[in-house]
Amino acid sequence: MIEARFGVHLAERSVGALLRRLGFRHLSVRPHNPAQDPTAIEAHKNFAALVAAAIPEHARSKPIELWWQDEARVGQQGTLTYTWADKGSRPPAPRDCRYRWAYIFGAVCPARGTGAGLVLPYADKQAMTLHLAAIGEAVTPGAHAVVIVDGAGWHKPGGRLTLPDTVSTVILPPYSPELNPQENIWQYLRQNHLSSRVFSSYDAIVDACCAAWMALMNQPDKITSIATREWAKAVMA
Repeated sequence: MIEARFGVHLAERSVGALLRRLGFRHLSVRPHNPAQDPTAIEAHKNFAALVAAAIPEHARSKPIELWWQDEARVGQQGTLTYTWADKGSRPPAPRDCRYRWAYIFGAVCPARGTGAGLVLPYADKQAMTLHLAAIGEAVTPGAHAVVIVDGAGWHKPGGRLTLPDTVSTVILPPYSPELNPQENIWQYLRQNHLSSRVFSSYDAIVDACCAAWMALMNQPDKITSIATREWAKAVMA
C-alpha cells in the first residue's frame, strides 16, 4: 500500500520502526460487532446526563461514586496470552480441554482505587443481586453508587434482581464492551494471573479467581490506572 500510494518501497521492519517513532504500538485488536449502533454510542457521550438521570430522589444530595461492573468466565478451557520468547518461535503453553468453570462478578471504582468481587457458579439475576449487595456494602458510608453495566439479561431490572438503596445502574449501549473499563480489568487479570493454567477442579478455579481478584484489590493505583476514563471524570467532579 505504501509503495502504490507514495512510490516508496519499505521493508516491513522499517515500517514497524517508523510507526513506533510516530507513537503507534502493535496491539491486540478488539472484536467489533457489526450490530453495534453508532447512534446509541453517540448518545452515550452525554454521560453526565445519563448518570444524573439514574440517581434516585433520595440520593440527589449525596456524594456519587461511579462503578464499572461486568462478569468474566474462568474455566478449564483456559486462556492463552502473549509471553516473552525467542524471536520467530511459537512457545507452547498448557491448555486444558475440560469444561468446568466459574464466574467472577467484578466491579471497580477507579476514583477510590477499590472494587467488589464475588466468584459464583452461575451468571443470573440471583447472582447479580448478590453482587449488587456486595457493591452496596463497599460504597463509602453516606454516598450513592451509580454502577455501569452492559445489557445482559441478568443486569436489567425486574424479576429476581434487587438493587440496594445505595446503588443505581446505567446500562451501556448494546455490543459496546469498549465503553466498559471492567473489560480492561479482565484483560489485566487474565494476562497476569489467570492464563496458561490447568485447573484440577472447580474448587481450584474458585481459588485462582479469588487470589487474582484480591491481588488486584491490593493495587489501588493499578485499578485507577486501568479503569479511569477522561470522559467519565466530569461526573465525579
